[in-house]
Amino acid sequence: MKKISIIGMALMFLLQVGCSKKSIAAPGEVKAIAYAPAIPVLKGLEQNAVLRVGIFIPADQTAQDFQKISMTLNGAAISDVEKLQFYLTGAEPFNTQQLLTSFQPTTAQFDVPLSLKLNAGAYFVWVSVQLKSSASIDGLIEVRAKKLWTSNGKAITIAEPAGPYAKQKGSAVRKANEDGVHTYRIPGMVATDKGTLLSVYDIRYKNSADLPGNIDVGLSRSTDSGKTWQPMKVIMDMGAPHENNGVGDPAILFDPITKKIWVAALWSKGNRSIAGSLPGISPDTTGQFVLVSSDDDGLTWSTPYTITPQIKNPKWHLFFNGPGSGIAMKDGKLVFAAQYWDDVKKPYSTIIYSNDHGASWVGNLNGPKSNTTESQVVETTPGTLMLNMRDNRGSFRSVATTSNMGATWTEHATSYNALQDPVCMGSIIKAQVKVKGVMKEVLFFSNPNTTNGRYDITIKASLDLGQTWLPANQLLIDERNCYGYSSLTQIDAETIGILYEGTRDLYFVKVPVASIIK
Repeated sequence: MKKISIIGMALMFLLQVGCSKKSIAAPGEVKAIAYAPAIPVLKGLEQNAVLRVGIFIPADQTAQDFQKISMTLNGAAISDVEKLQFYLTGAEPFNTQQLLTSFQPTTAQFDVPLSLKLNAGAYFVWVSVQLKSSASIDGLIEVRAKKLWTSNGKAITIAEPAGPYAKQKGSAVRKANEDGVHTYRIPGMVATDKGTLLSVYDIRYKNSADLPGNIDVGLSRSTDSGKTWQPMKVIMDMGAPHENNGVGDPAILFDPITKKIWVAALWSKGNRSIAGSLPGISPDTTGQFVLVSSDDDGLTWSTPYTITPQIKNPKWHLFFNGPGSGIAMKDGKLVFAAQYWDDVKKPYSTIIYSNDHGASWVGNLNGPKSNTTESQVVETTPGTLMLNMRDNRGSFRSVATTSNMGATWTEHATSYNALQDPVCMGSIIKAQVKVKGVMKEVLFFSNPNTTNGRYDITIKASLDLGQTWLPANQLLIDERNCYGYSSLTQIDAETIGILYEGTRDLYFVKVPVASIIK
């Protein structure tokens, strides 16, 4: 690879750390500047790269010998931190190839010894946090770098541009290769009336590919608001042969009247997912809309069974749920978002519902807009459903409402103009939460907040039930590239939980409502 000149490295440093050319052009003046990426600090991960210190040494300067770095950590987080690790990189993204030192802070202000000799050029020192297994995931963690000290006692103040130095905390619910599984994907989450969090997802044993393949539906359960998660349980396995007999794309629903929990998923017996599913009803020809249920707060589960004959038009190629979560309406109806691929294999988002708490289901309902697939549903006002849809045209979400359970649909004013989206699954829920001391019904929405590319996982809030989504009422959770799917649930009147995909991992973060609604 062609070597980068000192001037080239300086220019790269200017671009990445945001200094003006004038600010670092003084001969012999060494500069340092901090940058805080927007990421949470996740329990269960060895590295959480929360802070980067850029160092620029001009060409006319002699080599610098740095002996220590002065740091601060908010006092409330001290007992949660297992260690800080410091890594040196060139003008490159974070990597763990060159560990400088590890340090366990015991006070809010501390000096970390370093042995760092640098010639002229641009360098990055990354600060990574590892949380204790006992760490709380409430509150924030804030790590800052204040000064670099040379061997002759000179202090270089580290500039601190504005940025998200205070980080949300969370936990890694599932990690790639854990329990011998290559990839965990497609999160769905719900809270029961007992406060139990139930998370469902694809267990993709061999690779990260979609159905068909060897995929089961897994469940993780938490009884302490996501601080810890019980061992994974497989709740959907369609049996041998496991290869090309997978089940995935789960959605989960809690019925507050019967206390029963329902999970829906797509069963592909052979090549019967989107690419290979055909018209008909039989599992041998078409993908199956399957259900399992639990009557004991998610501890045990029924055997999977298909409801495809009840809900699918035999002319359609495929009919299955929208991944994420379903809802219970005010009048007791249970509703899952769904999607069908019609007789010419054109996709539409739609719904299915039950009038009798899951004993039977109503489907075969026309969707509001073609070329839409994964969707989620909320009840905005009693009897009115809003369907928030992934639109394959790209750039924005499509939105429609119905007041007659999907017999007819009306395009919403925000459809394809208000919520940007890179053609990805998104999550939407309605929650009764405390806003500036007053209880209020609020819609919360999460997705990669881009029009192209899956990154910037963001939670947005609408205080008028989806009529507007004001830029002030949103919070960037994770700026990193990711697989992009997410699922929201309400934890309590002041907290929203989000379960979202990293890359082959699933992460959970508790987010104060006050951090989203400004």
